[in-house]
Amino acid sequence: MLKALLVDDEVPARSELRYLLGEAGGVEVVGEAGSASEALQLIRAIAYDVVFLDVNMPGLSGIELAETLSGLEHPPAIVFVTAHSEHAVDAFEVAAADYLVKPVETARLRTAIERVTPAAEAPARIERIPVEKAGRKLLLQVADILHIMAKDDYSYIFTEGERYLSTLSLAELEQRLSPQGFFRVHRRYLVNLAQVKEVAPMYGGTMELTLKDDAATQVPVSRRRAPALKRALGL
Repeated sequence: MLKALLVDDEVPARSELRYLLGEAGGVEVVGEAGSASEALQLIRAIAYDVVFLDVNMPGLSGIELAETLSGLEHPPAIVFVTAHSEHAVDAFEVAAADYLVKPVETARLRTAIERVTPAAEAPARIERIPVEKAGRKLLLQVADILHIMAKDDYSYIFTEGERYLSTLSLAELEQRLSPQGFFRVHRRYLVNLAQVKEVAPMYGGTMELTLKDDAATQVPVSRRRAPALKRALGL
């Protein structure tokens, strides 16, 4: 897990980013700062792997903080998260790893995390998932999975006509399976996009997916995840 510091003068913005990082996985938020000067004090006290940094803040700007950090012996990676796209050139001039424009989607945030994750720590592509059923431990082919549902700290994995228990959390499975076309459509559901047959708009901006299995399984899509899902499906 990468140790991260969030730097933004707006508390709601930091809360939103913390939530999105929890969805993306691979990052542990161990510090927050409301200004660049406060962040600098924290960075000198703790060795962070990555700093998610706003550009426009009172006092020292994010760009100026990044310039200061570049002089450290072991500087953290910098990912700018801002509502203003016009500072991108300045950001990359101070060797920023990435530049994200708000509102940030989880998939885009995950790409930024991958860019600052050492290659040795990057998750390997997996073809099978260990599951349990009737007291037996099985290895399930990833391509056979229709969708996954959170169950407390565990998960239920569904295939054609079968349900299996996984001791992995939904967040862990999302991190492992996202590179293979799985998408978090709801806080409780992860779907194999290759198994989606139909997409139906619902009340209040939510959606409902119908899968390709014989039972025509239906999976809800939250209003929050609907826009990103449309982009992922090319809708």
